[in-house]
Amino acid sequence: MKNKNLKPLAVIFFVSGLWDSTAAIMYFFFIGTNRIISNPPIDPFFSIFLGTFFVCFAYLQFLSAFNIKRYSFNVGCLIIGRLLYVIQLYVFMIFVRNFPTTFWFTSILDGLFVFLYLLFAVRGGLSISDLLLPKINREV
Repeated sequence: MKNKNLKPLAVIFFVSGLWDSTAAIMYFFFIGTNRIISNPPIDPFFSIFLGTFFVCFAYLQFLSAFNIKRYSFNVGCLIIGRLLYVIQLYVFMIFVRNFPTTFWFTSILDGLFVFLYLLFAVRGGLSISDLLLPKINREV
């Protein structure tokens, strides 16, 4: 890995952690059948279940942002996860009839995060292997 500036990646990673924290709060308290946002309908159990995942993602992003080079594998895993989410979201928004338009905002923002992750990772000198393969400490 080249010794380049990874601060922009760390900043955008931290910001996306804030976004996931906001999503967690929304899923915990506002999203779910018979709540403020119930389109598409989702059982409150599943909305809270999803909220717990957003808390985990946010936690990983916050902690990884403070030492982005060391935790580049976490960064890669979260990039893949967000990319798969964005692809799935766009497929549903485009091909599922009457899919709620409320998801356009998050699809654009999460798509922007994926683009910025990849841009700043490449500019920061991270390689694909840095993002997808964990570092192995050969010393025992």
